[in-house]
Amino acid sequence: MAGLTESLNALMGIDGAQAVALVDYESGMLLGEAGAGMDMEVAAAGNTEVIRAKMKTAASLNLNDSIEDILISLGKAYHIMRPVAKKKGLFFYIVLDRAKSNLALARRKVQDVESELAI
Repeated sequence: MAGLTESLNALMGIDGAQAVALVDYESGMLLGEAGAGMDMEVAAAGNTEVIRAKMKTAASLNLNDSIEDILISLGKAYHIMRPVAKKKGLFFYIVLDRAKSNLALARRKVQDVESELAI
């Protein structure tokens, strides 16, 4: 089990990681962050809406499944949002430099860190 700081530091160890955060999607509050180059308060609030919208849509469609992660691919970056399975209401948000990261390895590392989070 890993605490918040340890989890964020592990995510910053991903090749190409620029910024990471743990966000409460019920309130939109940023619970912790690491990295630089982005206003994570604004990112947390905006991506909270993305998570909420997808969860609402999945429920409306009766998908009876859980969201593993949401990926947004930009020209220069990947943005990954991964809900924390063991702690409803939280998600990790990771920004990766697209030229320096391996998306498959990054998603796997985020999954590992998420499963070890102790909050």
